[in-house]
Amino acid sequence: MFYGREKQKRQINKVIESSDQMVVLIYGRRRIGKSELIKQCLLETEIQGIYFECKQTTEMNNVDSIAELISEKFHLPRLAFSGIEEMLGFLFLQAQKQKFILVLDEYPYLRECVKGLDSIMQSLIDGNRGRSGLKLIICGSYVDTMRAMLGGQNPLYGRVDLAMELKAMDYYESAMFYRSFSDEDKVRIYSVLGGVPYYNRLVDTNRTVRENIIALIASPAARLENEVSMYLSSEISKINNANEVFETLAKGFSRYRDILDQSHVSSAPTLIDVLDKLIRMDIVKKEAPINDENNKRKSGYYISDNLSLFYYKYIYRNASRMQVMNPEVFYDRYIHEDFETKYVPKIFEDICRQYLIRLNQTGMLAEPFDKIGRYYYNNPEERTNGEFDIVTHDDKGYIFYEAKFKNKPVDKKLMQEEIRQVDAAGLSCYRYGFFSRSGFLSTADEHIIQYELAELYQ
Repeated sequence: MFYGREKQKRQINKVIESSDQMVVLIYGRRRIGKSELIKQCLLETEIQGIYFECKQTTEMNNVDSIAELISEKFHLPRLAFSGIEEMLGFLFLQAQKQKFILVLDEYPYLRECVKGLDSIMQSLIDGNRGRSGLKLIICGSYVDTMRAMLGGQNPLYGRVDLAMELKAMDYYESAMFYRSFSDEDKVRIYSVLGGVPYYNRLVDTNRTVRENIIALIASPAARLENEVSMYLSSEISKINNANEVFETLAKGFSRYRDILDQSHVSSAPTLIDVLDKLIRMDIVKKEAPINDENNKRKSGYYISDNLSLFYYKYIYRNASRMQVMNPEVFYDRYIHEDFETKYVPKIFEDICRQYLIRLNQTGMLAEPFDKIGRYYYNNPEERTNGEFDIVTHDDKGYIFYEAKFKNKPVDKKLMQEEIRQVDAAGLSCYRYGFFSRSGFLSTADEHIIQYELAELYQ
């Protein structure tokens, strides 16, 4: 089954169905579902096409492999081409007769072995524009390389009709992989695997969340035990620095100065390089408070990939123990309590943010917001400062939200206490919102918004 990505499918299908020559660039981190998305689009169209995954080998090896696919697709004898340029030229020419799709997946591998490939592409695209109906889809996992192809210095600049950076799915689309789970367990499994389709399709819905976690990551030789370290090693040369940064972030340190002090990264420039690389890899994000967006000192760095966060919080630091312990004992001793009382409730806040964004994008909020994020406060009288994690801003002002992932309903007393803390910190809100895993003991009114967990998955 193929789940989600409806918006992205519509964008790609629109390009495919066009009568004009079109160039599509799709990129994103490994495991994010780029290839599966493209394959699904090919299944949903009647237009003929070739899907080819480029190999880390010679130009002619790749050319011969594509030539074999061309012969099969056009029912021709085995074709021989002198190189990639002649082979591509043949396909552009064939597409003058009828629309055709060519997918070059993992394009950076081909780019490495063919000198000037981007220029060759540019010449063919320009030379056949207005005559050919070829739909050229270029895909790759090396994000920096793919982004550079969109830059002004690249020969393909201005030739790409659709550029798509594929991101992780949100909590709602991710839950399609494990529909039979309870809403509470959907939150739990998302907090571990996040929105990466490859991870989510490994979930066994006949097992409990605990059993899935143990089988997939929290036991020796588990399917995803080395997934995070392997991904980092493929992208970062000095993995030790990345490990230091991740471990520090997983402990809850988010400010740049704190990360530098707590980690063993050698210097400030080195730390900046590591953080920038992790941000470009889409596994760390940098956030500034919505009420002070230009203040670099108040900006924070956070692990945005849930599997990486779980790995560095529970597995990386306890790897030696995990290798010699019974997996269930290891889980119960080093994961269970913190996971239930601290880790999952924190991820639940992110899910609530995503839910609000979904409502906002579909026009279901009475007052659409223009900002959502953390709100920094400073109370000089009580000598306290901190952040509220979920705050939106719209034309009327701010709305504060609190998310409670607890096994008891939220009552009026708790809501009043939260509101008192918000008011004491100087955050002027015209409404207050609450999310609750276990429902409410009081009703909402014109100043208070209430969301129960079930509403997030409707």
